[in-house]
Amino acid sequence: MRLASAFLTVGVWTLLSRILGFARDIMIAAYLGAGPVAEAFLIAFSLPNMFRRFFAEGAFNMAFIPMFSKKLEADEDAHGFAQNAFAGLAFVLILFSFIALFAMPWLVTLMASGFRGDERFDLAVLFGRIAFPYILFISLAALLSGVLNATRRFVAAAAAPVLLNVLFVGSLIIADALSWDLGLTLAWTVPVAGIAQLALVWEAARRAGFTLRIRRPVLSPDIKRLAVIAAPAALAGGVVQVNLLVGRQVASFFDGAIVWLGLADRLYQLPLGVVGIAMGVVLLPDLSRRLRAGDTDGGRHAFNRASEMALTLTIPAAVALIAIPVPLVAVLFERGAFTADDTAQTALAVAIYGAGLPAFVLQKTLQPLYFAREDTRTPFRIAVWAMVINLVIAVGAAPIFGFIAAAVATTLAGWVTVALLWIRARPMGDAASLDRRFLHRLPRIVLAAIAMGVIIRLAADWAESTLPDVLYTPFGLALLVTLGFGCFGALALASGAVARTDLAMLRRR
Repeated sequence: MRLASAFLTVGVWTLLSRILGFARDIMIAAYLGAGPVAEAFLIAFSLPNMFRRFFAEGAFNMAFIPMFSKKLEADEDAHGFAQNAFAGLAFVLILFSFIALFAMPWLVTLMASGFRGDERFDLAVLFGRIAFPYILFISLAALLSGVLNATRRFVAAAAAPVLLNVLFVGSLIIADALSWDLGLTLAWTVPVAGIAQLALVWEAARRAGFTLRIRRPVLSPDIKRLAVIAAPAALAGGVVQVNLLVGRQVASFFDGAIVWLGLADRLYQLPLGVVGIAMGVVLLPDLSRRLRAGDTDGGRHAFNRASEMALTLTIPAAVALIAIPVPLVAVLFERGAFTADDTAQTALAVAIYGAGLPAFVLQKTLQPLYFAREDTRTPFRIAVWAMVINLVIAVGAAPIFGFIAAAVATTLAGWVTVALLWIRARPMGDAASLDRRFLHRLPRIVLAAIAMGVIIRLAADWAESTLPDVLYTPFGLALLVTLGFGCFGALALASGAVARTDLAMLRRR
């Protein structure tokens, strides 16, 4: 129940952040559509977010959190270790940021070579130079979030992303009212939001007894070990970013595709963020502490309950994305400069990403099995295989299927990654095995979700032919979604996919 409570805390704040993120994307789509300013900003914003996977949530934190958690468990100067890690990360990021500002034209070319020769390129370079310092603030905030999560303080770290989207929404409203340049306003909001996020988690860490400051880094034995462990994770993060680069490169040769794939990504990232990422955030420090204490049974239980809870929430979400993508995209984004053709293209990508959603979520519960053991090399090797598959499919199929080849490649690579992570975890023994409860409930979850998908698809088709003016409204979409998840809940309870005792325990919590 402690795991469930922590997951709910992270999940609720993540849900709020994603809802505000939708508000931000809806406003950007309405004001800018799929035009050059929108595409240039999305590429510029993706640059610091891409590299933060190396320095923040990806390589660094995957190595830092297990080491920090074990030092906390053993009372081995966790504060000093965190301070040295904070100072070292800040030094590297400041140097890297200066280099990136000068190299921005090459970075934009790397991200979207299809922009060269038109106005999108110069805009993306300008926006990128303004937005890129965000990587310094958000990466340091991510390390502080890791400190808080390891001490079971989840609220501030989970709430920090909300600030980003609150500032985006506010800046767009102000820019529209005062006739400011929307592209420049969005670009300047990025580093300002990073400073706000860093301030929030820094103060929370200070209150928790971890006052970390930027100072001259010290290359202690622990920091050397951290670097050795983080290096394969950084390479794995680089492989993942190559996959994203391939998708953006393919999309950059099709007008509007950067926006279509970006909005589709936002839709499937909602359940992924609320469930998968939240579960991974909670599970990694928990598994690390249990390994330190030699609690194999507890680790197995935590892994199984995390996977079960994640799939119970994401399989029906995946089925919904596949069953009703057009109403979802139309109601959320089709207004202003965002047309019906944009809706159709985005909905196709949403359905394909939906097919990969359970795989993306399972990666978040499987990877902690390795990271908690300070094994970052195996995930790296697996990521390389996934990269090869993604590259071959995205580039090879683009001349035939167009921009959608990038989405297909991402989904297939996701499932290959899950299969390889599961196979390579077998030597871990009981700690990484599925228990009877999980094996009993999984097929029932799948069948209940499929039945739900059939029901909402039939309901959407009926509404399309009889009440289209109702279907394509927020009220109509809310009714359809409520019907779907109500059906799933009833079917899950009736089939035993979810037990009434689970709900009772959550209510008591």
